[in-house]
Amino acid sequence: MGKWARLYKRLSSGASPPRLSFREFEALIVAAGFELKRRRGSHRSYRHPAMAEVLTVQPNGKDAQPYQIRLFLDMMRRHGLSVED
Repeated sequence: MGKWARLYKRLSSGASPPRLSFREFEALIVAAGFELKRRRGSHRSYRHPAMAEVLTVQPNGKDAQPYQIRLFLDMMRRHGLSVED
């Protein structure tokens, strides 16, 4: 199991997401199969080929915003996706 798969497993098993740097969060999003579709200022929009929803994220300083981590995990769970390294 690779680094991103372990991180995804750790995030999806906890009740509340721990602090995560925005760079790590973006790398996890890409490892999950999302592709960057648009960048506007600090906002980045990602789309996954298996879903019609768009995931828009922006940093909170250098950290990822907890609600966006929860949104990402919820999208992955609803569509039956996981991170494979």
